[in-house]
Amino acid sequence: MTAADLDRTDLLVLAELQRNGRQTNAELAERVHLSASACLRRVQRLEREGVIRGYRAETDPERLGLGLQAFVRVQLREHDAASIAAFAGFVNQWDEVVACHALTGDMDYLLQVAVRDLEHFSRFLLDRLLNQAGVADVNSSFVLRTVKAFRGLPLPRA
Repeated sequence: MTAADLDRTDLLVLAELQRNGRQTNAELAERVHLSASACLRRVQRLEREGVIRGYRAETDPERLGLGLQAFVRVQLREHDAASIAAFAGFVNQWDEVVACHALTGDMDYLLQVAVRDLEHFSRFLLDRLLNQAGVADVNSSFVLRTVKAFRGLPLPRA
């Protein structure tokens, strides 16, 4: 299924679920002007087709003791398939890395990292990232405040 296959009602369903994924099917159906059964069929189709990949709770990093967030740009020493696979394997094991993106440009990856404090970040950087992952260079930026948090993807217009 592609964006072209989504009709106006599908997009309304997706917008509502991105806004509040915990609402009941009856509440969702009312908001998108469908019967409960028709709404449920649409949601199930969107899930089956992979448009909706899952549901999760939005948590507060501060309340979880993760008061420091950073973005770390990473350049690998080697760029062969084995080095790239090894790096991906390490990153997927580290709980501190909440997102990792391969990039174009002078750095290879952008990691979003959530840790308790500067000491935790230092241990992560020295003991894990620089020590184990075939990394040639890193450049870190700490989050001072979040101006706009992720609120869902922009949806195409029907």
